[in-house]
Amino acid sequence: MNDSKERIAAELLAVRDRSLAYTEAEDDLLVRQHSPLMSPLVWDLAHVGNYEELWVLRAAAGIEPIRPEIDDIYDAFKHPRKDRPTLPLLSPVEARRYIEGVRGRVLDVLDAIDLEGADPLHRDGFVFGLVIQHEHQHDETMLATLQLSGQPGLVREGDLPQGRGGGPEEVYVPAGSFMMGTATLPWAYDNERPAHQVDLPAYWIDRLPVGNRAYAAFIEEGGYDDPRWWSAEGWQWRQRSGVTAPLFWARDGDGWWRRRFGRTEPVPMDEPVQHVSWYEADAYARWAGKRLPTEAEWEKACGWDPRARRARRYPWGEEAPDPTRANLGHRAARPAPLGAYPAGASAYGAEQMVGDVWEWTGSWFQPYPGFRAFPYKEYSEVFFGQEYRVLRGGSWAADPAAVRTTFRNWDYPIRRQIFTGFRCARSELV
Repeated sequence: MNDSKERIAAELLAVRDRSLAYTEAEDDLLVRQHSPLMSPLVWDLAHVGNYEELWVLRAAAGIEPIRPEIDDIYDAFKHPRKDRPTLPLLSPVEARRYIEGVRGRVLDVLDAIDLEGADPLHRDGFVFGLVIQHEHQHDETMLATLQLSGQPGLVREGDLPQGRGGGPEEVYVPAGSFMMGTATLPWAYDNERPAHQVDLPAYWIDRLPVGNRAYAAFIEEGGYDDPRWWSAEGWQWRQRSGVTAPLFWARDGDGWWRRRFGRTEPVPMDEPVQHVSWYEADAYARWAGKRLPTEAEWEKACGWDPRARRARRYPWGEEAPDPTRANLGHRAARPAPLGAYPAGASAYGAEQMVGDVWEWTGSWFQPYPGFRAFPYKEYSEVFFGQEYRVLRGGSWAADPAAVRTTFRNWDYPIRRQIFTGFRCARSELV
């Protein structure tokens, strides 16, 4: 294999090791549904193999189907998550055997394929990047399911840097245009394309994500009980749901505790807040006299280099993420303390924009001008509109292979089980 193929093979191995590690539990844990918001873990396990078969073996290599009879079962668009336990799912043993068989054939295809050919699925290993990122995204979903299950055993503490106090609360982003999206990153998804010029007025954006201490102050000052801080839809959701704090938080006397992978512990006040919905993030921002950044504001503050007049792949530049710059890849099962990564700052001085928590933005998930669906419209196109809010940046559970300044995530504004937080912005005062 050449260097590119060896790198792809290593990524395939790494993501599969991760998937198997998250599904080592007893079969009962894997086949049960822990929340109607999430699939049984065994569904995710077989689904990543079926997706890999569909795109690498069938679409890219033209190989006959291995198990066509299960395509319908593992089609994410045909069966809502709440209904998947009723399907005739493969058992954990069958699922592991199936994905192992698919992977063996995929490695044979990788060995033979021309990564410099004209086929856009082949070029630069795009189809392999597609399945690698897809599996990492499902691995993060599995972690969210395991957190909901309350099962212990996945609390990795890791060696995260210490936080640091001081420094400005906000950073300033001057008015001007920048290039949003990408035309060059080979594994970028269709919704990140094409690169296009966006002109923005000046604004301020928080240097760091909103922390637990600041969010606790919002709660203590009655933020959940004051409709002034909530949008009309958000207030309806707040009354309907009865939420009074981030998911997994509970008050104990004068303090706050949280449940993290089966462990109950005091809420660390110096970490970014996580497990909050878009409605909660929006309400906090209003209470703080600010707002959520638009998606364009977030991307400019994160990835634009105003001196070089070009976009960076990561906030700090082109070098791959490492433990001195960002908290990614489940090194520890929690966000790092605020201010832990000065070396990961963007050109404008914003920190922790990659890793730790997905960050809600104020934008709906919409196509960029000139968008073209590839390789299938169900990846992005069917979700465009005013139903899903955009999240950016990746969380501590996201893998570096699926993180970059242009990467777009999206979800319903009510979602809290995912590893979500936020930072605030405000327009320049005239």
